[in-house]
Amino acid sequence: MSQNQFDKKSEAWSALFSEPMSELVQRYTASVFFDQRLWRADITGSLAHAEMLAAQGVISADDHAAIQRGMAQITQDIESGQFEWKLALEDVHLNIEASLTALVGDAGKRLHTGRSRNDQVATDVRLWLRSEIDLISGLLTALQKALVEMADRNVDVILPGFTHLQVAQPVSFGHHMLAYVEMFARDAERLADVRKRVNRLPLGSAALAGTSYPLDRERVARTLGMDGVCQNSLDAVSDRDFAIEFTAAAALCMVHISRLSEELILWMSQSFGFIDIADRFCTGSSIMPQKKNPDVPELARGKTGRVVGHLMGLITLMKGQPLAYNKDNQEDKEPLFDTVDTLKDTLRIFAEMVGGITVKPEAMERAALRGYATATDLADYLVKKGLPFRDAHETVAHAVKTAIAGGVDLSELPLATLQQFNPHIGDDVYEVLSLRGSLNARNTLGGTAPAQVRAQVARHRARLG
Repeated sequence: MSQNQFDKKSEAWSALFSEPMSELVQRYTASVFFDQRLWRADITGSLAHAEMLAAQGVISADDHAAIQRGMAQITQDIESGQFEWKLALEDVHLNIEASLTALVGDAGKRLHTGRSRNDQVATDVRLWLRSEIDLISGLLTALQKALVEMADRNVDVILPGFTHLQVAQPVSFGHHMLAYVEMFARDAERLADVRKRVNRLPLGSAALAGTSYPLDRERVARTLGMDGVCQNSLDAVSDRDFAIEFTAAAALCMVHISRLSEELILWMSQSFGFIDIADRFCTGSSIMPQKKNPDVPELARGKTGRVVGHLMGLITLMKGQPLAYNKDNQEDKEPLFDTVDTLKDTLRIFAEMVGGITVKPEAMERAALRGYATATDLADYLVKKGLPFRDAHETVAHAVKTAIAGGVDLSELPLATLQQFNPHIGDDVYEVLSLRGSLNARNTLGGTAPAQVRAQVARHRARLG
């Protein structure tokens, strides 16, 4: 069959159709201009399928060799930009199959034995996504390492810890950064778990019911490095829960990035002045020459909504579909592709940006002093002197009120004034009321004491390699 005959037959699908597809419908239903990025996965899956068909005696050794030869040529053509993607052939699969048939003749037509585009595309997406998960996992590791290094440089820097965006207690800035390392570590764990369910083989399920050909699906799974085969042909071709699950994990990761972005934006503002982000990650204003805008974290915060939207779109796409495959599933690729691209780009740029952040310890410490961040330490001190905590809490509230009226920090109140609130207060209270003393006191596992933070830095370094 000539290439023109193949194209014509593909347009009409079979002799059942009495008229060709309209140009409008052709454009509306085509996916080749976005799903062509699956080409490598498509060829990889096809070669594994062909190898199995030959081993099972379904196709001849000569046909297998011809398919290998043709696919090698197609790979070369795509990599060099010489491959012609045709809208009339609808998608990546038919474009490659048509080219293969043009190159090697009947052997190319036999490749599709025992499979359908339904199980073929499900396999391609899984192979592609598996590879992308591996890349994203590496980028997550790089971001965690950058944050760990920043934490290590700032273990002894005192940051006002906030609740309700109000100064609460002093914490190590390194401890604060390690909170995000923990979040991204869980993101990596989620992706590793998702990968297990992505890495299962639908191929051999055919259109929906399996096939009458003697396929060895386990052999194909081994060839492709997959963890197993999908056990139900209807489920294998029709569900995209693996893509939804990946997008959910990606959305959570972007939420963590968005939270970090929000803090970086606040900290860089003149109202905080805690950090500075390197110029290469910022822009200026077209009208205000003094402006330096944190565009990268702002845009990442915005892109988080984009990824969360893709998650909602994929869930909605799947919710109303009866078994088995429906054309709706063509719409899974663009949101999935964009989610992968957005997450990869964001992780890559954040790993670089974190290394370009300048910390301003003096500004952080001044802010901690302004917020009476050691009030809880005074309450704990009184509890150790025998006062019930609720009474200690009330006593310290009066002391803070006095300090506010005098425009001083708790540590600046005279001992005689403090003893008016409780006679058991002694000279040792001033060590408790210092920011450094407060930090050092929290020397429990997971606490903000520098000794604990250094131990966590060491743990993360050993984990990340």
